[in-house]
Amino acid sequence: MKTLEIEIPDDIELEEFELKMSMAAKLYDLGKISSGQGASIVGISKRAFMELLGEFGVSLFGYNAIDLEKELTNA
Repeated sequence: MKTLEIEIPDDIELEEFELKMSMAAKLYDLGKISSGQGASIVGISKRAFMELLGEFGVSLFGYNAIDLEKELTNA
């Protein structure tokens, strides 16, 4: 696994977990990593990662709220 060092301004009040989870959630959303890889990046179980995705604005099913509403309207 690669290591990445990022400098974050002191005035940004985010914990390391939040930063890792935000990055992993976005990569998952883009289809760049699997849920297992995301969990590994964050250091949590795959189940926990999948449960937290919604809190970071990522749908486990690949739909955002607008897309889902359109699908329901068209059904």
